[in-house]
Order: sequence, then structure tokens, then C-alpha cells
Amino acid sequence: MADITIRAAYASVVEDDDEGLLFVGFAEGEAEDEAYVLFRQHLTGGPVWFEVSDESFGAEDAIERVIAGPKGLEITLKPALAGRFGWAGSVSVKAGPACEGRDEAFQALAEMLGPVWQPVTG
Repeated sequence: MADITIRAAYASVVEDDDEGLLFVGFAEGEAEDEAYVLFRQHLTGGPVWFEVSDESFGAEDAIERVIAGPKGLEITLKPALAGRFGWAGSVSVKAGPACEGRDEAFQALAEMLGPVWQPVTG
């Protein structure tokens, strides 16, 4: 069982050419105070920034593994960075087929995360 759970209704992929960044996010809703997770990386590659609901709860190169399945994502954080996430070791993103934008976000994350991304079928 995950330490933090986000029930995503929406997912998005945004490429910001001005800043040279790619953002992939999952949010419970559209309001500013809704829970979310965000992945961010330079368009040229490099380390991935990951945050949960606030930039204060984020870190670069914090993800050990992401298991992606039909019900969403199970994200394992690197133990050495647990303090940056309120001592959480894992984050679950419930993003089933009804999550708007999910498939595009999953595809972008697979490319962004490389071998850290582990898809599961079924």
C-alpha cells in the first residue's frame, strides 16, 4: 500500500519551448488546491524532477521505479530522498481508463523515464 495516493481525474503533457521543459502531470481535479503529481524534465533529457501537490514536496532524481498498469502508477521513491516527501516511500496514482489524457501521459512518461518505467499488462 502506498504512503500517498492521488486519484487522478486528469493527466496532461505540456511542452514549454520557452523554458525548454516537458511537464507530465496527474491531478485529482482542475482547482488549484487539488492534489497532483508532476514530472518535469528538460527537453534535451537529463534528471527528472518529481513533486507531489507542492514544490516543497519534490526532488530531482527521486524516482527509483514506476510500475504502470491499467489502474494507474505505483511510484517507488529513493529512500535517501524520503524526507523531501514527508518521509513517504511510495506514491500511488489511481489513473484508470476514465482519467482524461492518461494514455498520452503514460506514453510521455515511458519516454521520459526510460528503464525506470516498468509497464504491466492485464
